[in-house]
Amino acid sequence: QVQPVESGGGLVQAGGSLRLSCAASGRTFSSYAMGWFRQAPGKEREFVAAITWRAGFTVYADSVKGRFTISRDNAKNTVYLQMNSLKPEDTAVYYCAGRTRSLVSGYQPSNLGAYDYWGQGNQVTVST
Repeated sequence: QVQPVESGGGLVQAGGSLRLSCAASGRTFSSYAMGWFRQAPGKEREFVAAITWRAGFTVYADSVKGRFTISRDNAKNTVYLQMNSLKPEDTAVYYCAGRTRSLVSGYQPSNLGAYDYWGQGNQVTVST
């Protein structure tokens, strides 16, 4: 059982930066990809970014492209989300998610159902 632990959220002014971390313990060797999603009050959970563990292939939502960077440290079993030029509309609870199924079997990074385990969520608040 993989138990991801998130950290790094908080309150920041618009234009500022934050870095989220997602440290996965347990059977991390069985994870093929990791993703970040976010959910604002009254809205559905939406895709932010994803990365594959082995090749480091990345994909981003259009709303964060050029501002956010997803990366991973295989030795530490940790995935990061560096968030720069933050905007008030980035305010949300951010979740990391992991996929234990093979990427060959129709992996769609932006699909909630593509992931098999989730972190507890971390609040990010961007003030004006």
